[in-house]
Amino acid sequence: MAIYVEAAKCIGCEACIPACPYAAIEMVDDIATFTEDCTSCGACAYACPTGAIVLEMGARDEVDTTEYSGIWVVGEVSSDNELAGVTAELLGEAKRLAADLDDAEVSVVVMGHNIDHLAAAAAGWGADKIYMVDHEVLARYRTGPFTDVLTGLINKHKPEIVLYGATTKGRDFASRVAARIKAGLTADCTELSINPETKLLEQTRPAFGGNVMATILCEFTRPQMATVRPKVMSPQDFVEGAEAEVVPINVSLDEKTVATKILEVIHDDSGSDVNLTEADIIVSGGRGLGGPEHFAVVEELANALGAAVGASRATVDAGWIPATHQVGQTGKTVHPKLYIACGISGAVQHLAGMSSSDCIVAINKDPDAPIFNVAHYGIVGDLFQVVPAMVAALKEKGRV
Repeated sequence: MAIYVEAAKCIGCEACIPACPYAAIEMVDDIATFTEDCTSCGACAYACPTGAIVLEMGARDEVDTTEYSGIWVVGEVSSDNELAGVTAELLGEAKRLAADLDDAEVSVVVMGHNIDHLAAAAAGWGADKIYMVDHEVLARYRTGPFTDVLTGLINKHKPEIVLYGATTKGRDFASRVAARIKAGLTADCTELSINPETKLLEQTRPAFGGNVMATILCEFTRPQMATVRPKVMSPQDFVEGAEAEVVPINVSLDEKTVATKILEVIHDDSGSDVNLTEADIIVSGGRGLGGPEHFAVVEELANALGAAVGASRATVDAGWIPATHQVGQTGKTVHPKLYIACGISGAVQHLAGMSSSDCIVAINKDPDAPIFNVAHYGIVGDLFQVVPAMVAALKEKGRV
């Protein structure tokens, strides 16, 4: 990867200077010039109005893979300025992978504002090194500045593997970085391993609606990158007082150069106080409920089990329940210990979002419903009889 300035095209507008997150551009004789701090992140090339700054990507066989080492986890910061649970899960998985790479160094990149307290959490979950990027422009996630900063760090430090959470932020973020650095990316992984012979990262994900598990390799480009579904990997035990090397990263970000502004954060007032991606038990309703008023049956069973309420896309599209409850390819991808599908036929889009659940119980009056193909337990019957009977049984056992 190389970046350079075509002097004949440069008009000295200085638009590239505030765009550079590492303050690595200065004007010399009215021509943009890179300093030794340049990381080739490409932010300036996208900001240049005349195309004077050129970011050249090498061919796949030009990447020297031996220059790359270590495993990075891209930390996700929650709305309450704490490390998200998926970060702990990824650090645990990174430590397991590192053991098969001659105990490679495991690092985490944490970006946000007023985040010094997160270093102790990251160390406790297993990080050997913590790259801390603290800036007010990074207080809330936005694609542009986060991409610029991480791309520069990757180009400078050359990690061999980079892992992201397959969350709303992570999916948006990872794809943008992959496009910027021309690296491979496998989305929504449910399993990661190191090939003992090639030492390549084997990235396994569901394909074709969950009917096939595909294992993907990124042989020619670096880093090898993957987004991993939350609740699939297990974190290691937290070690209180663990120490890690903390590397502060100084960045120069200008709010005026960020294309998007966050005007207001609207919290979900639907009454659901359980995050589907974090729930251990989910009870979902589908079109078989017949109407929005019958979601009360699903909610009763969910309350009895201490579960979250999910829904199929058909019910959300019909306006029966808010979209925050949707499970599926266009909704939330979940991996609970128990998933109960009530009146859901099992379209491939829905299966893609829940088929990796530890235990699936399907209730449907159609014995040929596709949901039974992935269910561990199937009940063929009227959900309006089956579900109340389940609630009654739970009450007898003292669960309610």
